[in-house]
Amino acid sequence: MIPPVDLVVPVKPLHVAKSRLRAGRGEADPAHRRLVLAVTRDTIAAARAAAGVRRVLAICSDRAAITVLRADGVEVVADEPSAGLNPALRHGASLLRSDDQLAAVGAMQADLPALRPAELAAAITTFVEAGAARAFCPDRAGTGSTLLLAAPGIDLDPRFGPGSAHAHTASGALPLDGPWPTLRCDVDTEADLAEATRLGLGPHTRAVLIEQH
Repeated sequence: MIPPVDLVVPVKPLHVAKSRLRAGRGEADPAHRRLVLAVTRDTIAAARAAAGVRRVLAICSDRAAITVLRADGVEVVADEPSAGLNPALRHGASLLRSDDQLAAVGAMQADLPALRPAELAAAITTFVEAGAARAFCPDRAGTGSTLLLAAPGIDLDPRFGPGSAHAHTASGALPLDGPWPTLRCDVDTEADLAEATRLGLGPHTRAVLIEQH
């Protein structure tokens, strides 16, 4: 039996997230905010549906996003200490561990709109079977990370940001290199979004793109 994994998902304020997808539109553009929120909702919904995932905790301080995510039944806490991505993830992991010291914890990016629950479940199973203390899934380019996992009692120690694949490897985390295209397909650019569309978008992202075209 695979032990449960509790995941932290960081959610940036909608007006600043995914700036390379704005296509020249300003921060106030409502269409961009709707797209970012849709991508987040599909990502979290897939994570919550994955076998082996017991709990998903969103770290977010955007009021509009909080309202929608909570309506979806997602657990949301404020971004504290509001000092950037990795501090937010450490905060979330600490909250999860305060409730259950025996669970594995993980951090997953919020920009995986094509994510299939079965692929996330397979990555978690691979991590557990490898007996690794920490492990991560590289993104499609091989330079970033979409998922970081830590075994019970092990510090998550997130190193997300530019070059995070190298940073996580250097910190001792095991690369997980299974055939999981939807888990690797984070969306930062129009090309990424096109690839996610080819793989099959979640319903919220698909609906927003249909609306915008």
